Amino acid sequence: MLQRLSIQNYALIDSLEITFQDGLNIITGETGAGKSILLGALSMILGQRADSSSLLDSSRKSIVEGEFLMGKSQISISDFFAEHELDLENTILLRREISAEGKSRAFINDTPVNLQQLRELGSILIDIHSQHETLLLNKSDFQRSTLDAFAGITSEVEEYNSQYKTYIKSLKLLDELLEQEQKAKSDQDYFQFQFSELEEACLISGEQEKLEEELQSLTHAEEISSGLSEIEQLISGADQNLLHGVHQLTIQIQHLTKFHPKLNTIAERVKSTEIELKDIADELTSVASEVVIDPARVEIVTERLNLIYRLQQKHRVNTIDGLNELQETINQKLAGIGSLQNQIVQLEDDCTKKKNKLLKLADKLSERRNKTIPELEQNIRKLLKEVGMPNAVLKIENEQLDSGNIGPSGKDSIKFLFSANKGVAYSDISKVASGGELSRLMLCIKSSVAKLIQLPSLIFDEIDTGVSGETAFQIGNLMKQMSSKHQLIVITHLPQIAGRGQNHFFVYKEVLSKRTFTRVKLLDQNERITEVARMLSGDKPTAIAMANARELMKV
Repeated sequence: MLQRLSIQNYALIDSLEITFQDGLNIITGETGAGKSILLGALSMILGQRADSSSLLDSSRKSIVEGEFLMGKSQISISDFFAEHELDLENTILLRREISAEGKSRAFINDTPVNLQQLRELGSILIDIHSQHETLLLNKSDFQRSTLDAFAGITSEVEEYNSQYKTYIKSLKLLDELLEQEQKAKSDQDYFQFQFSELEEACLISGEQEKLEEELQSLTHAEEISSGLSEIEQLISGADQNLLHGVHQLTIQIQHLTKFHPKLNTIAERVKSTEIELKDIADELTSVASEVVIDPARVEIVTERLNLIYRLQQKHRVNTIDGLNELQETINQKLAGIGSLQNQIVQLEDDCTKKKNKLLKLADKLSERRNKTIPELEQNIRKLLKEVGMPNAVLKIENEQLDSGNIGPSGKDSIKFLFSANKGVAYSDISKVASGGELSRLMLCIKSSVAKLIQLPSLIFDEIDTGVSGETAFQIGNLMKQMSSKHQLIVITHLPQIAGRGQNHFFVYKEVLSKRTFTRVKLLDQNERITEVARMLSGDKPTAIAMANARELMKV
């Protein structure tokens, strides 16, 4: 429940602190005194947008703070704090600050948060109902959630919705995989062609370099053979060849060594040269024997190299190793396409199972809703009579989705129809109900489900407009009953409602130094009697009005 509301530098409020109690809290005051300002300030800490135009003093920031006492059974609050990793205590502090420059900051238990988080927690802590909120009556989600609350299946619907979201995620993933598969199938033939082409090429690492060397030899075979023959003639050919000359040189130097010892070393070197030259001659002969003039082989090697060059150019790589790596990559893509098909089959099966489970849950929810509809209709009809609408009837229709179809809350489409008077056909609520009738209908709906929902605080902002007399008295009684289960904060101009309150706050204006400020005062019993009497008769309550006020308040 809302324990304390502190407001600084907001609208006509310079500094104000209100301490609320459990039960029925009444707020009254003359028109224009600033009752709506209190609601505006409260809306700020519930995540509504605000700017510097709401500041009383534009030179300093505005601060609005609300202190809430957590209810024992409010599991949704615990879930919120756990989800957002915030520290949870018995007392929850919401604070909103608007700087002079218009910048907004929000806090939960002194931890900075964004407006969406503040709004989410605020919707759990407080339910504000004003004349404008009657627009909710025409919203299908509100109508369905009202029926669910009365049927006691809110938690089951939340569990269904959680599973439904998981199902939708799976469907989206399936769509993505099917789209990938469609693209993969269009690429599969191309990938398969590329892979087959590379596989058939049977490329071997290092093969290109060897073939290029071989082709070089083959294409110059005649030139090599002729050159080697000439060299062979120079080294070991007839008569005046190198080998013969070196041999003669060896003999001459060896002959002279007996006359000059230093020639021994030179003789050994010349002998070594002769041996080396002879080895060279033998090796050249061997190489010459290997040189083959083979046009057929040239064609084979050229064709093989052209295949390699073509594949390298096509795939923009420079080596056979690069082509082999590409072949492996393409092979993995082809394997991935096969794996994708398996994933799709598995996911299709998973989606079918999830939908079948949801259909069973939806059937159970639908059964509970259909069973509860007559009970809720009867309950609201009874309450409508109590608030001065004896001939008004709320009819609830369940237009189920087509067979096999489900939505976020099941397979039901709940619709509220209304008739305010006998003989008037049922129709959409907005078409057949006045503003006052809408407010009373909403009050009856809130009363029907108040004990079944987790909201600890219900705030009503002048929803009693257009009613008086016995009807107003019955509305007051209805609010009094609701306050036994929930904290109610009611802004009203009716004495019949104000007289039923346990705590009564009076809003008024005060002029200081030619400036107007909004003030709030908690009334004691005598002041409450006087205020209710004023509401009955005017600014100066008469003795009769005072007596009537006491009677209304039962004091």
